[in-house]
Amino acid sequence: MASPSREHLQEMVRGVGLRQVRLTCGVILFTYLLSHFLNHALGNISMEALATGVYYHTLFWHFLPISILFYSACLAHAGLGIWALYQRREFRWKALEPLQLVLGLSIPMLVIAHIVGVRLGYSLFGHQKLYPQELYVFFIASPYRLWTMLAVLVIAWVHGCIGLYFWLRLRSFFKRVAPFLLAAAVLIPTLAMLGIYQGGRLALSDYEDADWRQQTLSVEKVGTVAQQNVLDRITSGMTIGYLGLLGLALVARGARALLDRRRGMIALSYGNGRTIRVPKGLSVLEASLRNNVPHASICGGRARCSTCRIRIIGDCTGLPDPSPREAFVLHRVGSDDPSIRLACQLRPTADLSFFQLFLPHTMSANAHASNPARIGQERYLVSLFVDMRGSTQLAETRLPFDTVFIVNRFLGAVSQAVLEAGGRPNQFVGDGMLALFGLSTGRQDACRQALRAAAMIAANIDELNEFLSHDLRESIRFGIGIHGGEVIVGDIGYRDHMVFTALGDAVNVAARLQDMTKGLACEAVISDEVRATSGLADDALPAQEVTIRGRNEPMIVRLVKDARPLSALSRDKQIAAA
Repeated sequence: MASPSREHLQEMVRGVGLRQVRLTCGVILFTYLLSHFLNHALGNISMEALATGVYYHTLFWHFLPISILFYSACLAHAGLGIWALYQRREFRWKALEPLQLVLGLSIPMLVIAHIVGVRLGYSLFGHQKLYPQELYVFFIASPYRLWTMLAVLVIAWVHGCIGLYFWLRLRSFFKRVAPFLLAAAVLIPTLAMLGIYQGGRLALSDYEDADWRQQTLSVEKVGTVAQQNVLDRITSGMTIGYLGLLGLALVARGARALLDRRRGMIALSYGNGRTIRVPKGLSVLEASLRNNVPHASICGGRARCSTCRIRIIGDCTGLPDPSPREAFVLHRVGSDDPSIRLACQLRPTADLSFFQLFLPHTMSANAHASNPARIGQERYLVSLFVDMRGSTQLAETRLPFDTVFIVNRFLGAVSQAVLEAGGRPNQFVGDGMLALFGLSTGRQDACRQALRAAAMIAANIDELNEFLSHDLRESIRFGIGIHGGEVIVGDIGYRDHMVFTALGDAVNVAARLQDMTKGLACEAVISDEVRATSGLADDALPAQEVTIRGRNEPMIVRLVKDARPLSALSRDKQIAAA
């Protein structure tokens, strides 16, 4: 069996798509932009500080492996931006998304002259254009270029911040760090532009010095007129080439639209009596947006969540195969059923009937920002399933009121233990309950809390059995399953019947581990993932390899005959770690 780390790595590789490549390239470029802005901000101190900052800036970014990575990221990000312009068939998204695309596509056109003048000028002719030379151009020789430069700084920064927002907004920590990120997003470019302004004032003052002009504007630093003409021609050629690529993408979009009309229309039936006709080639989500049909999609069609999921009605063998990214997302949330697809990725070629698994509900962007977990987010949680044994026989021999009373006392004892351990009772299904740990803690604390909860459940059930001993023929028994992993949490339901819960493979596995306690004759079955993350020693609990329904590979679990000592084990480990 593959090691957990290897499995995790393989799963990550399967989930890599063009959007993930574009995101990675964008993070690299934003890191460069942040470094550049901080360097600009040193102008608020002195020209010497600017010179020192640019020395270390170029020392890092001109290091050959870093330089190759950076320019590869530039080309890949720009190319994927043009591809996104061609690929996207529907622009009726939130206002930030088309704004991000427009800003991103404008950046190369605005920054080409700077890259050619500085970087290519150095590579071809050995020009040493640093801050004094650039400030001379912006404030003395060609003041109009100052506004172009400021525009590209603002555009690039806003584009990057929007990208970071879309990336981080579903993360569990985003709500806590959002105020600090907003402060940084405002302060950093402000300080950078103030630094440029202060540097420009110093350059205007130094320009009166003939020695400064001779040293700063020497041929070795700025080049000859002929060399500058060469660089200008290169700039013009690259600008025309980039505009040509944008034009080609727009022409290709038009050609594709004509081809789609010739290929005919298909009917999409939503399972509620509504049917729309759309050209072939649209994704189901794009078709919904084009025809103003509400459709849940938290990530905006990026295949980063699964809220746009649909279930196909009827035969699904003729559908296009899921892309690697779609298969990764569906597998991650435990949806291996071929009739379950992502609406943002599925592009049907024939009539299709389906229904949405998550009904859309109206929420503003502010509501999402104030409580992102209610709409949906992906995070690591520990799921604890507990079930009461023998409740069916109990119901057969007692009055309904007595049965409900005993089950409620059982669930009350379980819930009290979960709350005291730091967890959250989530779902009550008959005489069973799902509890979640990690909504406000890290992974290790969540695992330890779940172990302590299992021990406290056992202690509380002992007290309950003693309390009901005069009324029970047999003591109440229970089974517990505990597993941790990445899940989707959010409000699920319809209109006024929304409940906050977790969906994903980790929740399903915890339920199946609870079922195994019957056959394995133990009180709890804990995944080795929880044991290792909590910090328990490998020999603390007996191990066994089991087969989990719905999983291709077997899984190592830990058997707990008696759950009561778990509290001491987790407490001792926590004290040792402290």
